[in-house]
This record gives sequence, structure tokens and C-alpha cells, in this order.
Amino acid sequence: MKFLQVITYAALYLVSLLPYKALYVLSDLMYLIIHRVARYRIAIVRNNLSTSFPEKSQEELRDIEKGFYRWLCDYFVETVKLMTVSRKELLRHVEFRNTEEIEASFDRGQTCAGILGHYGNWELLSATGLMFKRHTEAVVGLIYKPQRNKMFDRLFIKMRQSMGGVCVPKQDILRYLVSFRRQNLMNIFGYIADQAPRYQNIHLWLPFLNHDTPVFTGAERLMRKMGNTVFYIDVERPRRGKYIYTFKLMTADPASLPEFEITRRYFAMLEQTIRREPRYYLWSHNRWKRTHEEFDRLYKIENGHVVEK
Repeated sequence: MKFLQVITYAALYLVSLLPYKALYVLSDLMYLIIHRVARYRIAIVRNNLSTSFPEKSQEELRDIEKGFYRWLCDYFVETVKLMTVSRKELLRHVEFRNTEEIEASFDRGQTCAGILGHYGNWELLSATGLMFKRHTEAVVGLIYKPQRNKMFDRLFIKMRQSMGGVCVPKQDILRYLVSFRRQNLMNIFGYIADQAPRYQNIHLWLPFLNHDTPVFTGAERLMRKMGNTVFYIDVERPRRGKYIYTFKLMTADPASLPEFEITRRYFAMLEQTIRREPRYYLWSHNRWKRTHEEFDRLYKIENGHVVEK
């Protein structure tokens, strides 16, 4: 097994040495296999698309489906490229807008949080810190779920930290935030907050893409606790190999907003992003596997905690 892992790592490393044009040729071949042959999670993708966009025709839904699988293969090769790409070359493929407002928050002594969805290539956001002019020492934090396979866990950390980001396991995030505050070290952490929570972690349901959707609220609680300036990270992909990340200010005073307001605004903004160009969202995730009816039948909320009935 260890030998197989080493071979896999070596193969990925060699792939990462290819120029972008060659990587996208490889991606096109992967698309034929994953979509046409393996039909990876195609039932989930089709159900998610049809229930999210009931107003669209079957032809429109199939176009989005094909675009999604093409983007998913691009996402894979673009992420592998992080193993060896130079910072100069990567910056020809990404553009960051409104980072000056992040630095303005740092000037005030206020740390930041960026909230985004599984849209576009979120891995490339690790290069955000390359845009900072006055706060080059600021930490760009990447919250992640550790992989069971230690070798691949190290590989993903290496890729994600190649542009200067700092990977933090999700269970340790509060400890890191408090430590950075004690050191007076400015930072911005990214929170991908559109996963499907377990029933025991559901405190809020929202309308999202034509579904009654259970959502995580932990990111908002951390932002309030740390007094962050909060940005929504809007992602655009104007052409293959080019991403634009725009940091849109949501609030500089999270404590002034009603409970769950940041979460509500986030999902409304994320839906706008997705509807603008649906193919770049992670439709293969079984996002709506939990239902409000099942939750109400099995659980209730008492004193802010979800407990079984």
C-alpha cells in the first residue's frame, strides 16, 4: 500500500510539471472517463440540478451537467499544479479584487474572515496573501478536514501552503485564532460553509436553490467571537484557466447584526453567484440528504442545543 502511495505521489508530481495547456488536454480526457464512462455520482448531480432549477429545460440542465464535469476535471488538474507552479505563473491565472479593504481592516487592528462556497477553485485562494502590500506578514488561514491517509493529508497540506497559506485542522481553529490574537498577528481565515451538517449540528434552515436547506452556523459564531471584518468571496471564471476572486464586505461589526444574519446573507449571495453561472458549483455533493420533516420528527432545540425527542 505504501509503495502504491509513493507511485501515486510521483505520478501527480510529474503531472504538475506539465504546462497549463497540456493539463487542460489531460482534463478533457478525464472528462470523457468520469462523465461518459464512470458516470461519477451522476444520479446525485442530476437530482441536484433538476430540483434546484425546476424552471430550466432538460436541454439546459444537460448543458450545465456537462459544464460541471468539465470544470470538475479542470479543478483537479489546477489543484495538482499547485505542487510545482511558481507564484509568478499562478498570478497570471488568478486575480484578487478589493484586497485593499482587507488591509484597511488590518490597519485598524481588526482581523478578517472570508466566507465562500464550493464554487470555482477555492484552493487557489491560498495565494491571497501575495496581494498584501503593507501586511505581508499577515496569515492567510485555510481551514481543512484532515485526510485519513497520512500521505495524502501531507500532500494536500503541501499544495495548499505552497502560496503562503497556513492550513489549520477545523477542530483546532479556535485555538489558532486565540493564539494569533495574543500575538497581535493579523489574519484572514477562509470558511467554506455550504456543507450538509449532521442533524445534531442543525440550528437553522434557509431557502437555498429552491430547497429548504439545513446550514452550518459555526463560522458565524467564530466571526462574532473574534470580532472579524467579514467578507463574502465571490468567484468568477471568465475563461478556462482564469479566476477572479472579489472580497465583498458583509460587515465590519458582526456583533451589531441579529443572530444568523451573516449566515442568511452568505447563502443569499452564494445563490446569486451560482445562478449567474451554475456549472462551477460542486453539484456532486449530496447537499440535501437531510430533510426538515425528518429533523422535526427526531430532534428538537432546547437552550440552543439539538437534542433527541
